Amino acid sequence: PRAGPVDSKNEAAMSELVPEPRQKPVVPMKPMGINTSLLGYIGIDTIIEQMRKKTMKTGFDFNIMVVGQSGLGKSTLVNTLFKSQVSRKSSGWNREEKIPKTVEIKAIGHVIEEGGVKMKLTVIDTPGFGDQINNENCWEPIEKYINEQYEKFLKEEVNIARKKRIPDTRVHCCLYFISPTGHSLRPLDLEFMKHLSKVVNIIPVIAKADTMTLEEKTEFKQRVRKELEVNGIEFYPQKEFDEDLEDKTENDKIRQESMPFAVVGSDKEYQVNGKRVLGRKTPWGIIEVENLNHCEFALLRDFVIRTHLQDLKEVTHNIHYETYRAKRLNDNGGLPPMTVETEENHESNL
Repeated sequence: PRAGPVDSKNEAAMSELVPEPRQKPVVPMKPMGINTSLLGYIGIDTIIEQMRKKTMKTGFDFNIMVVGQSGLGKSTLVNTLFKSQVSRKSSGWNREEKIPKTVEIKAIGHVIEEGGVKMKLTVIDTPGFGDQINNENCWEPIEKYINEQYEKFLKEEVNIARKKRIPDTRVHCCLYFISPTGHSLRPLDLEFMKHLSKVVNIIPVIAKADTMTLEEKTEFKQRVRKELEVNGIEFYPQKEFDEDLEDKTENDKIRQESMPFAVVGSDKEYQVNGKRVLGRKTPWGIIEVENLNHCEFALLRDFVIRTHLQDLKEVTHNIHYETYRAKRLNDNGGLPPMTVETEENHESNL
């Protein structure tokens, strides 16, 4: 009768001695092609159209943050990106206003519509960043703002009677503007990206790239990439989040060739060969913003809006927000603390 427990003890001892091989993550099998020949049309393919109709009704949120020293053309670039006056500067900002003593956060919301698709765009500007003599910890207000948006979303999510669609104010993308010095990244750039790359999708861009020659630009891009790698700074698209081989191949090309995008922004139109183009007029000609021979603005626009916008949102939700949420609930032993305000909300909801 004693053999059972003794055997199980031996087995336990054995399992302690022999480490179990690490299980590989389960990869879903491809569906087997059984009975795939349908006798007639069912209409499964209409699910795509159904999803399209639903999402078209609700519209999309996209929140983009711009960070960098003043004078690097942040506002202009955002206006160029969305081909409309969406930045803080173009929305009645007083140009005589002095540089803020500390970093401020200014968010401006717009609704942009194109081809029947509505997007609620929020541009978050950070005036005063990197403009002081002592820029120690000047990324803290920015990190605080990003985490506050996660907190706001989390509080809505854990409500008993929660909204069908929680307003999304989380920062999906942070364009970090690097000064076109042609030398190397400043300690401030490295510190900012080290701290913030863990909480937000950072896309580094070299501003005012028309101030460098082609050779200087290529060399500077390589140097920036090297410095980011040496300092262990992960920018978007992060290697570990590539879902399959196709994504990896596409993103590797972007990481190794395009990043950081050397861009020129302009919201002024000029006539070139009978066409109206966005550009910057110089004594020796017009720099065409959307011409790939002149700068990489078109690559940045295609990357942020035309190919990776949905992915930026998904990485924000599934990785950055999820990390914040897990830590927050862990530290708190479950749910966020109930404030008087949230209690009142619950009562009103009930």
